Amino acid sequence: MTLVTTILAAAEEGHHGNVALETVVFFFIAIAVFAALGLVVFSYRDVANRHAGKAQAFAQSHGTAADHGAIDHGTASGH
Repeated sequence: MTLVTTILAAAEEGHHGNVALETVVFFFIAIAVFAALGLVVFSYRDVANRHAGKAQAFAQSHGTAADHGAIDHGTASGH
């Protein structure tokens, strides 16, 4: 038997089933991973606003950045 006939014989013997159905599992795994990551991102929503009082108190007690020699670059638009 040559290599080609051996491969053809093995291909005919094995029944692989529905390939699309076999790969659905990976789809559900991906959906679960993205959902879990989405929940992690969602849990950090609005964190800065929850601690706005602490940030203001820290800024008042430690002074502003300009008091410590920081350079004021003006507005973000450059005007």
